[in-house]
Amino acid sequence: MLKAVGFYKGSQLQDVSVEKPKATGRNLVVNVQAVSVNPVDTKQFKAGTEDEMHPRILGYDASGIVEEVGEEVTLFMPGDHVYYAGDVTKAGTNSEYHLVDERIVGQKPESLSFGEAAAMPLTTITAYEGLFDRLNVSKDVEDNKGKQILIVGSAGGVGSVAIQLAKKVGLNVIASASRTKTSEWVKYLGADVVINHQQPLDEQLRKHVDYVFCCTHLTTHWDAICEVIAPEGKIVSIVSEEKVDLNKLKTKSATFSYEFMFTRAMYETETMIKQHHLLNEVSELIDQGEIQHTMTEIHSPLNAKTVAKAHEKLQSQSMIGKLVIEMKN
Repeated sequence: MLKAVGFYKGSQLQDVSVEKPKATGRNLVVNVQAVSVNPVDTKQFKAGTEDEMHPRILGYDASGIVEEVGEEVTLFMPGDHVYYAGDVTKAGTNSEYHLVDERIVGQKPESLSFGEAAAMPLTTITAYEGLFDRLNVSKDVEDNKGKQILIVGSAGGVGSVAIQLAKKVGLNVIASASRTKTSEWVKYLGADVVINHQQPLDEQLRKHVDYVFCCTHLTTHWDAICEVIAPEGKIVSIVSEEKVDLNKLKTKSATFSYEFMFTRAMYETETMIKQHHLLNEVSELIDQGEIQHTMTEIHSPLNAKTVAKAHEKLQSQSMIGKLVIEMKN
């Protein structure tokens, strides 16, 4: 048996014991060294569980060491240092050992500690897929000359990575933030212009942008987003709260899509392996000093008390960057 943090039907987070997983097929067993906490953790906790007999384990970011590999694994071997975000439909990473499909795992950046690396996977995958798979942004700097992207709610984990990736491919980045600290953070990451999303976005911009990446309060900002998006522009959102009126985009022939980084793992799509490749690509960029980690807080050890406090911090909506929990003190 091994230690984990989970909850039963109607219970609070608690320290639990679960069986150690065994690697089969394309799965890896990873000795978890650090995890980070994301809004999806708090949402999944609120969603609860119907199981009174077995605990539900949350956690969708991890870095660690491969301990065992399945018979079909070709990408990793025991001893490899890895980082990944996992699958929301399966047991999470808040555990001493974790089972994960190799196709959604990347080699950990050598220049980062396990804690720093754990801050990156979920937000990196979300930002990368949002930019390059949903918005279809070109990776050619020449193609992006003069083009602008508005990132709404840019100081959180996803926005923090999206700013850096967008700058890497030559986009002019307009970031929205509402506090002095968050404004300073997004400028530090490379934002060209910072506006306040507590004020009407369209009144501050007074011009069209080619892309919009919405990381918060889609319905609150929807009318303004529809105003500022350029004709034939593209919008992606990682949040869905209420219905939005897509008719507002019709005369501009603008495109709207959602980004949900768990899609590929949930449905085992043909493109699932892309998450392995993109994590390796960003790992190299980090080691080359072109992308920096977004960890801003680190706590330990990984237990119910620490995870509960992390959930409280995220729900306060005061988090900048990412909060990490190391397995041990």
